[in-house]
Amino acid sequence: MSSAKDQENATVTARRDFLKAMAGTSAAAAAVVVGADAAEAQTAGRENRNERTKARYQANSANVQAFYRTNRY
Repeated sequence: MSSAKDQENATVTARRDFLKAMAGTSAAAAAVVVGADAAEAQTAGRENRNERTKARYQANSANVQAFYRTNRY
């Protein structure tokens, strides 16, 4: 004979086990996604020497001039 208290404890335990399993599954899925993004970023981030040393900021370009024209202080 099981009492209502024993049955309630079994229900709570089953619920906890389910939630633990769901948390573990979501953590594993997140780790896989983060690992894939890191590997992709590592291969995509490779630049050759010329690309690393080229000038990127051009003060006389149209978009830079427009920025300073519209944001005068």
